[in-house]
Amino acid sequence: MKSDHRHELKSNELADWLANFPEWAKQNQKNLTIVAAVLVVAILVYVWSVYRRDVVATRNQERLTLLVSQVPQRINEAMRASSQNGDQSMALGSLAEDLREFADDTSNDNMAALALIKRGEAIRAEQHLRTTDPGRDAFAAQIAKAQESYQKALDLKPSNLALAAAAQFGLGLCQEELGNFDKAAEIYRAMGQKSEYAGTVAQAAAEYRLKIMADFKTPVVFKPAPPEPKVTVTPQAQAQTPTIQIKPADANTPSIVPAPGAVAPQPAAPVGPAEANKPTGG
Repeated sequence: MKSDHRHELKSNELADWLANFPEWAKQNQKNLTIVAAVLVVAILVYVWSVYRRDVVATRNQERLTLLVSQVPQRINEAMRASSQNGDQSMALGSLAEDLREFADDTSNDNMAALALIKRGEAIRAEQHLRTTDPGRDAFAAQIAKAQESYQKALDLKPSNLALAAAAQFGLGLCQEELGNFDKAAEIYRAMGQKSEYAGTVAQAAAEYRLKIMADFKTPVVFKPAPPEPKVTVTPQAQAQTPTIQIKPADANTPSIVPAPGAVAPQPAAPVGPAEANKPTGG
């Protein structure tokens, strides 16, 4: 069959379908109405889901930005309070819980990883800024929570490699704070060998920690302050110290020093009652 003949047959079929469409539509009006309604609802649901996803994402970004910015702010406030014998470290603990809740609620792996990393930072800072010693066991328990937070962030496998590097660096810091310097060094060396971490702040920080870690292994012992010298006064020194004795009469006598060439004033003669009332004339 030639192509022009086939084209002619298809054109005839289309013309017949268009000619019969009004009648077909009239017969299937109910079905067409249902299909149109389903299509409209599907379009509305799709548009609403896209809008809601964008709104929720924007709100989550704003919430995470607020929480992350509060970490250094709370640390500075706790440091100032500590310098004045105050304790505001507990504010970091409540902030750490807010970050954990955010990480559990969001479906964005990068945002969840960032929240968990900052949670670990807040937990560690709280322990260092407390004015009272929590005890070795309590300190280790809190550092274990920070380790768990960093590990969860690493397990999320965030697409942002800077976040993965920061989480691994946090694990190294936790090992240092627990006194496990060899394990911390292994983490830092592993970070230095990962080419995907090249250029990240965490990798540079890990290399720096490897260089200075030996300074933290040796305990620092301060020498006791020398005793203050005692001052003793010998009897000879006491004998050489001049003493001034003041008689009761001299204590009330005004000290009048005459000017050069002037005659010192003489004490006045006692005046009797009769002379006191005698008029003085010239």
